[in-house]
Amino acid sequence: MTACIVGWSHGKFGKREGEDLEKMIVEVSTAAIADAGLAPGDIDEIYVGHFGGGFVKQDFPASLVLQASDALRFKPSTRVENACATGSAAVHQGANAIAAKKARVVLVVGVEKMTETPGEQIGGILMKASYVKEEDREGMSFAGVFGQIAQLYFQRYGDQSDAMAKIAAKNHKNGVVNPYAQLRKDLGYDFCRTVSDKNPIVAGPLRRTDCSLVSDGAAALVLTDVETAMTLKKAVLLRATAQVNDYLPLSRRDIVDFDGCSLAWKKALGEAKLKIEDLAAVETHDCFTIAELIQYEAMGLTPKGQGARAALEGWTEKDGKLPVNASGGLKAKGHPIGATGVSMHIMAAMQATGTAGEMQAKKTGVTGVFNMGGAAVANYVSILQPLR
Repeated sequence: MTACIVGWSHGKFGKREGEDLEKMIVEVSTAAIADAGLAPGDIDEIYVGHFGGGFVKQDFPASLVLQASDALRFKPSTRVENACATGSAAVHQGANAIAAKKARVVLVVGVEKMTETPGEQIGGILMKASYVKEEDREGMSFAGVFGQIAQLYFQRYGDQSDAMAKIAAKNHKNGVVNPYAQLRKDLGYDFCRTVSDKNPIVAGPLRRTDCSLVSDGAAALVLTDVETAMTLKKAVLLRATAQVNDYLPLSRRDIVDFDGCSLAWKKALGEAKLKIEDLAAVETHDCFTIAELIQYEAMGLTPKGQGARAALEGWTEKDGKLPVNASGGLKAKGHPIGATGVSMHIMAAMQATGTAGEMQAKKTGVTGVFNMGGAAVANYVSILQPLR
């Protein structure tokens, strides 16, 4: 209980033509600091979440934040990377710096520019976050990895196509009212459920609507210690954080169980002295709909093999017992790798404080974030509590 989110800024996700990393970073950094009611000179330390991996030529972005203000010159700024969990890794590093009393005010930025890369190369870049020795086979992609996970889940628990379509439809419907979302279109359950020319099979049982989007985007937030936060206009406490890393090779674990995700939730909820039922909303990592389905089980919302109930019975809708991805999630909002975890914390903070506008779920209060890198390899959970 040492760090609070006190300000944030979120750019629109999608294809940001004519904008490079620098422009996106400067835009959200400047706005987040101002939103916190602070000046650039108040920042003690900076963390930049950026996967990179060859999406753009500029692969050393940490000091690009300094372009936002001369007052940031000579501030320590560190790039953080942990696959698709990169943004959450940066947030947690900022919180750790405050807990260690190495900093009082930390700026966290997440950014990615993916769309400049030809489509056929994007899958190869993302596969660098897999266990290359075994999983980077000819033509393999992360959709292929999660297609295999879906097939194994289907074999064990039955066909989940209905539930996965329900998750996709829910998140696309939620994304319509998210001004930052890449795809603001209610596709409907029937479209998401039906294989068609516009919704073809991508890998295994995964349809196009089961897969998240290739995106550009940036988001930033400001963290301070609790004492400082209570002097500012808003304060959302990081009540608990947990990171759990699992084996990288899929062959070393039962991937259908998402054990690392489950343990991260258990640790974070234990630290916060809460149960999953105590949360008002959750932002979770729906890189593929099968991932969100399994995460229902890993977070303890349903027993193993019964995640479909949460989707089919409406538990995770905005007016359900535990709204999940009221923002539209990665499915609708987009998934610019380095920015995703920072975005999720902002969306959860907005839900917690009742400032999410049309995205707002039925309750405010304590919210949760789950962000993962790879196929449930780097697992991060944050529990957010509004203080003011």
